[in-house]
Amino acid sequence: MKATRALAAAALFVAASACAGGRGADPPRSPTTRTASPAPTTATGAPQAASSFTIVSGGDILLHMSVNQAARAGSGYDYTQLLAGIRPWIEGADLALCALEVPIVPPGEKPSNYPAFGSPPQIADSLKALGWDGCALATNHSMDRGFPGVVSTVDNFDRVGLGRHGTARTGEESTRIQYYKVRSGGRDVVVAHLSATTLTNGIPLPKGAEWSWNVVGSLGRRSVGDLVEDARRARRQGADIVVVSMHWGTEYVSQPTAEQTAVGDQLAKSGQIDLVFGNHSHVPEPVAKLAGGPGGRGMWVVWSMGNTISGQTVQNHGYRVMAGLMTTATVDVPAKGPARVSNLEWTAIAQDERTDRVFQLSRLTSGERPASMTLSPAEIASRANATYPVMGADGSKERVTPPTPRAQLIGRELK
Repeated sequence: MKATRALAAAALFVAASACAGGRGADPPRSPTTRTASPAPTTATGAPQAASSFTIVSGGDILLHMSVNQAARAGSGYDYTQLLAGIRPWIEGADLALCALEVPIVPPGEKPSNYPAFGSPPQIADSLKALGWDGCALATNHSMDRGFPGVVSTVDNFDRVGLGRHGTARTGEESTRIQYYKVRSGGRDVVVAHLSATTLTNGIPLPKGAEWSWNVVGSLGRRSVGDLVEDARRARRQGADIVVVSMHWGTEYVSQPTAEQTAVGDQLAKSGQIDLVFGNHSHVPEPVAKLAGGPGGRGMWVVWSMGNTISGQTVQNHGYRVMAGLMTTATVDVPAKGPARVSNLEWTAIAQDERTDRVFQLSRLTSGERPASMTLSPAEIASRANATYPVMGADGSKERVTPPTPRAQLIGRELK
């Protein structure tokens, strides 16, 4: 079960990184070996059977002050109530990777709204409680609260035991890659997670700490080729699957831009990356399988998953920003040979603008009316009309059933 594997991973992480939470500190490295057995067997020595597991991700978690107010719980904040409607997708995943678009405010500072966001530290606690295993942190808003906000974000993720990539507290830490070890059918599969952004909102890289923000392309100090080299290094360090979270594209555009397709093609043609989770547009964009990928088997990409939750409004941006995606990747683990991503499925979600609660859209369109929801039939239909024509244009079918745990997350390491 999710709780069991989360506890197991947390225990391993604490043992490996007990001093990782200090400001500016470099987490110690674990001696855990990262290479998977080339010919895995069961504990009895019998030949290993084929198996599979799932990786789930979602759209931007964009915490406007309206969302923070909706999450108020006594003197603090609890976001779990707002996202309870999609919790089965998070808990059912064998590995769940979120996308936190905004930084956590430094100690003693207050949360802030657009254009310079800052979220309460309790968001980290809520993400952990919901069942997320880690997050992408490289976005155009990563530096909204300056370098101290980066430090606070990473400190809080380490405090609650969440994996992360995309921002860093030190130059040495910025070179590390986030790894997750998943035991599937008795075989250990290592998943590497990288997070990068091509966008900065015009905010300069912090002087003397340019390494703290993983910006690639013309606005950063690194190229997309450098990101490919990170993936290649992850393979050398034992990764079986490489996942990249990309913050890219143009806001409120429902199809990938030329920049997205160019970067996506470069990542796919490298042969190093299995799966790309895209975000930034705040509206859903399609899923595709690009030529290339490891062994020439293709690279799956969702160009953008829209918003998981935000304070954006229908009045300002239309119904598209009230819809987002949960995406479920299936990783096949054969008895012998390399693990591979065999499918990437999408599930539409919808936000109730009046309560900021999030629900699975197909359940609403089929007639379900949760007591905590205030949406009218017309409002539900408007969210559906803003989502399904985009996602179903290629004939792909929506996944409507949450995944169920198939594997166990047994380790997490930043190295």
